[in-house]
Amino acid sequence: MAVYARPEPRFRRAYVQPVRRRWLARRRVLLVHLGLALVVAGGSTWALERLRHADVLRVDTITVGGNERLSAGEVAGLMEPLRGENLLVADLEAGRASLLASGWIREAALRRVLPSAVHVTLEERKPVGLSRFGSSLYLIDVTGHVIDEFGPRFSDLDLPIIDGFSARGGEGGSAVDKRRAALAARLIAQLDADSGLAARISQVDVANPHDAVVLLNGDPVRVHLGAERFVARLRTYLEIVPALRQVVPDIDYVDVRFDEKVYVGPADAAAAARRITLQRRLTEAARTGLAANSGQRRQRGT
Repeated sequence: MAVYARPEPRFRRAYVQPVRRRWLARRRVLLVHLGLALVVAGGSTWALERLRHADVLRVDTITVGGNERLSAGEVAGLMEPLRGENLLVADLEAGRASLLASGWIREAALRRVLPSAVHVTLEERKPVGLSRFGSSLYLIDVTGHVIDEFGPRFSDLDLPIIDGFSARGGEGGSAVDKRRAALAARLIAQLDADSGLAARISQVDVANPHDAVVLLNGDPVRVHLGAERFVARLRTYLEIVPALRQVVPDIDYVDVRFDEKVYVGPADAAAAARRITLQRRLTEAARTGLAANSGQRRQRGT
């Protein structure tokens, strides 16, 4: 006996797409996406090439900020390899390395400025003294870094001569003793706080990294200040030196490192006269910028 069952009206047979048709549909989608990617990549490459060769993006202006001793022209000269390069691909790190090769430049930052400029921000080294290498004087900073050879264009700088700062190296080079550099840096930093005392310093000797020895303008006496409390000890010397000269007319050195005790070394008058004469000659040579030597070098150059 047959049994009739009424079909469920909400029942729908699931449609199963053939496997081949599904693969073809996916392939078409992949091909479309690949084609779009190729078009975008090709367009980007074309656009980049056009930008790389665009005249409007070639570096033609170099602006400089933060410079004091170096002129904008000198800085631009160091950056000359960047001129004419495309701004977007110019190697700014190579330009920065060229700037840091200058003894005057302590730090440099370069920034691209559309459409065709590079802005340079500098931090220059500050000369704090003169150091002798051979027969020439060089400007140095507090770390002992050699900035530049001292010459007429720096005659406005009134700086002390610092001896014993560096040790001679091979092939005419020099090596800075870090302990001596640190001693000189501390001495200069403390004296800078007292402009009156700083202006009176003519020479400094830091050959002994534990004892800074100074000479004052017009005074042949070597004053041993040790490695600390430079201002207080120098003031002590200035206060007692008139009384010391009444007892010891010709003084070679005064040692004020020990605070409670002062040691005085006598000297003959001839030696003192020779020392002060030499001191005056060195100071005069420094302040005139070694003009004679510079003139001879210019004559040899011509």
